[in-house]
Amino acid sequence: MKTNMQMKLGYLVPQFPGQTHIFFWREVAALEAMGVEVHLFSTRPPPRGLIAHEWSAEAMARTTYLGLPGPLDAVLGPAQALALTGAGERAGIGRDLLLAAPAARRLRREAARRGIGHVHVHSCGRAALVAALARRMGGPRYSLTLHGPLSDYGPGQRLKWQGAAFGTVITEKLSAELAAELAGALPARLPVRPMGVDPEVLRRDEPYEPCAPGAPIRLFSCARLNVVKGHQDLMQAVRLLLDQGLEVRLDIAGEDDDGGAGFRGELQGRLEALGLEGHVRLLGAIDAGRVRAHLLGAHVFVLASWHEPLGVAYMEAMSCEVPTIGTAAGGVPELIRDGVDGLLVAPRDPQALAGAIRRIAEDPALARRLSRAGRARIVEGFRASLGAETLVAEIFGGKNRAV
Repeated sequence: MKTNMQMKLGYLVPQFPGQTHIFFWREVAALEAMGVEVHLFSTRPPPRGLIAHEWSAEAMARTTYLGLPGPLDAVLGPAQALALTGAGERAGIGRDLLLAAPAARRLRREAARRGIGHVHVHSCGRAALVAALARRMGGPRYSLTLHGPLSDYGPGQRLKWQGAAFGTVITEKLSAELAAELAGALPARLPVRPMGVDPEVLRRDEPYEPCAPGAPIRLFSCARLNVVKGHQDLMQAVRLLLDQGLEVRLDIAGEDDDGGAGFRGELQGRLEALGLEGHVRLLGAIDAGRVRAHLLGAHVFVLASWHEPLGVAYMEAMSCEVPTIGTAAGGVPELIRDGVDGLLVAPRDPQALAGAIRRIAEDPALARRLSRAGRARIVEGFRASLGAETLVAEIFGGKNRAV
């Protein structure tokens, strides 16, 4: 094992710090607690409307943004990228190569200046291409984390993966898909390591109490405002429950990718069309402290995603002992075991969603059991420190590691 003074790591996250990036900040803290000197890099800052966390200013001050090249980088970077890739590799990604090349030159230069021998990239999109090109330019070794289906991250995946020292994948489902799609182009080491949360921060001070008979049931949801997150289905479920005589209050935290100028307008229109004023609130992007406060005040957490690679928001709710309802989509069943740690319903099914909410509202014993089991599930296998431990072991520890 290298000494702490030698444990330097570049940590590259696109458009950092975004509204869903609390996991990365927690992992950085865990890495630093293990003695790693973390150097933050990003492609560009987030839009102002998505700068939501109390730690955002500190994170931005620490981050080197690679998307602002000097004149020499803008000229020489693309020329180098073309020289270092074959015609077959450039097919379909010529524009991405030209856009990523100046950032790759800057990453290579910054890594050399700071003595960084390895960069971990929490993306398989253009940020991964930046690291792959920087490596070909003589820069640091790099590794990748796959957070979702490869189709979400654009072309050029073989180029990105074949030069990586190792990769981590957040679910077994994604790992199998990756192996099938990129056979022959993957690094030897591809451990499955879910994202995680800090259960010491995300915990209750007082015991969870289910909804009292006759009182409104308080629901909380937290995810960016995008059609695939299913907020519109959850609103429809609330309408169904209200029509059945169950009083419901729903708060939705999160913002659209345009800082409030995009899908939020459509959701607000849906809210009004369903007559949910006074029952549903769109809170916008809020910081981690307010998320925790809303979780501790909720009877149930619900996220109705159409597809979800895994879901940090579910983990946060479960860590806070809030009975959790999710959808049996993507990797969510690897986190929530239906009827054991939470409830799962089919995606895009407001009727089933309403039924699951009513089930918890009317069964306090079930609510308490899911509350306790959800917390135990997170403590056992979904702590943020586990990801940091994996990175340290792969990069700095043991024989034949890439350092």
